[in-house]
Amino acid sequence: MQAIIARNGLETPEPVTAEVQGSVPSWLQGTLLRNGPGLFSVGDSEYNHWFDGLSLIHSFTFSNGEVTYRSKYLKSETYKRNIKADRIVVSEFGTMIYPDPCKNIFSRAMTHFRNIIPDFTDNNLINIIRYGQDYYASSEVNYINQVDPSTLETVGRVNYRNHIALNLATAHPHYDKEGNTYNMGTAIIGLGRPKYIIFKVPGATSDKDPKKPALRKVQQICSVPFRSTLYPSYFHSFGMTENYVVFVEQPFKLDIVKLATAYFRGVNWGSCLKFDEKDDTFFHVINIKTGKANSLRYHADALVVFHHINAYEDDGHVVFDIIAYKDSNLYNMFYLHNMTKETDNFIEANQVFSPPVCQRFVLPLNVQKDSPKGTNLVTLTDTTAQALKQEDGSIYCKPETIFEGMELPGINYDFNARKYRYFYGSRLEWSPHPNKIAKVDIVTKTHIEWMQENCYPSEPVFVASPGAVEEDDGVILSSIVSSDPSISPFLLILDAKTFKEIARASIPVPVHMDLHGLFIPDSVK
Repeated sequence: MQAIIARNGLETPEPVTAEVQGSVPSWLQGTLLRNGPGLFSVGDSEYNHWFDGLSLIHSFTFSNGEVTYRSKYLKSETYKRNIKADRIVVSEFGTMIYPDPCKNIFSRAMTHFRNIIPDFTDNNLINIIRYGQDYYASSEVNYINQVDPSTLETVGRVNYRNHIALNLATAHPHYDKEGNTYNMGTAIIGLGRPKYIIFKVPGATSDKDPKKPALRKVQQICSVPFRSTLYPSYFHSFGMTENYVVFVEQPFKLDIVKLATAYFRGVNWGSCLKFDEKDDTFFHVINIKTGKANSLRYHADALVVFHHINAYEDDGHVVFDIIAYKDSNLYNMFYLHNMTKETDNFIEANQVFSPPVCQRFVLPLNVQKDSPKGTNLVTLTDTTAQALKQEDGSIYCKPETIFEGMELPGINYDFNARKYRYFYGSRLEWSPHPNKIAKVDIVTKTHIEWMQENCYPSEPVFVASPGAVEEDDGVILSSIVSSDPSISPFLLILDAKTFKEIARASIPVPVHMDLHGLFIPDSVK
């Protein structure tokens, strides 16, 4: 594992045909498009953190039982500047870069000036997202890069700030049945008080002219002010039901003063995130149609969350499931000096690692003023989650634990914002890089797994069978890499009901480890 974690990836710009064992379902027609870090050194310079690596996008295309593979580096401005200089010249969140001392004094001064207020990298390595009918490589900054899902060519860069006042935005939006995209961002610098922004991009907004991006029709739904102006909450994703957005304002915070001075203090931007274990976690429930927040104050004990699983409404309650941690140590585990340690040393050094726990929170939407203090306001019978009214009128929420040791969750997206039963994810045990994927039954609290020795699967992606009625009627797709040189990388296809292998497509070229992505059916290309 240590040998492949920070290995520079290779481009495969033209499609290559995979060798299929088993039988690819004839109905599986489309492209699995995935994103992740692929280049960890340029020239003699190296990145410090796994999340800093330059974006390498790859795709698995399914057509008439065959599978083809290709990969290309995202040709971001960051990529082009680094390659031209033959060294890393653009800072990332875990790697702060300083000007070449060989530059003239004017060039060095301009580099310093640009870092007074960070203009973040456009190395969009986290996910592939959709606005309108356009697809973008995305991270959590103000830039996204449009990509052609067929050729993987980089079409061009879009700046959120040209369309809506945002400094940061998530790489995990939500999509409704009409094709609209909902997302959240943070406005730190601009007019008015700093705030979180919830926005919508209508589905019918694309234009063949790249100068008319789908974001030109963006609509702000509402804003939520920071609880603390200088310490906004970090958020990687959010929840959405049919009528509400669920935003978790967690005590994992970005220190704005430290962020603005990080360059001059000789520290990276990632070090400006701090977990305040003494603070509470707050839940905001915002009506999507009116933009109004529920007036009730929901809170819970301190936690850290990166990924939401799903959220839905049930008999006057909002139910939402997240992957929660007791602290923020996960980010530090991904520094490459950690990730490249031998297994025993890695385990020894990370014994304090807080394991991921799938937790269910239930928020009652309508609470009577005369409701007794201290009683559980949750009336649902299928959960042990509690919501207790406090003396000050706030609602203290205690979660139900559903499962431990799972990350990178995914569902049948037809059940997004609906009551559901199953989710899929990557099992995390000794390492933040999984060697198993699993299916969890929320009702029975049981799970089934797939694993193969020395193999490391990517986030599992569910694709529903045509006309499927049952929630788990479909297949699971996962890109597999191996530390065993005798095992070629392969695309795994599992029956989502049984988790039995249907087929695997061995790729005759190197494949890198990735983060997130999505499946694009041929019917919507």
